[in-house]
Amino acid sequence: MAKPNKKGPEKTVEIYCSQCRTLLLKYRKGGKGALVKCFKERIVKDHTVVPCHCPGCEQPFAREALIRGTPALKIMGGKAFQK
Repeated sequence: MAKPNKKGPEKTVEIYCSQCRTLLLKYRKGGKGALVKCFKERIVKDHTVVPCHCPGCEQPFAREALIRGTPALKIMGGKAFQK
């Protein structure tokens, strides 16, 4: 399978925790679909202290995974949303 484009899209979205509304990440997302995964190379700014855990409520919102051979965060359903 093809790897994701490193430069990625120009559109930047902010990803928040669903429970406490804390800012988690700024991410260059492509497309109009739901937030399912975040490739680590496209993360612009990471506001988390412990990887994949919210700094506000300390609940996990994602799991680290390899998707198409590239490190990524696999978002758990309903744990985070984008603006």
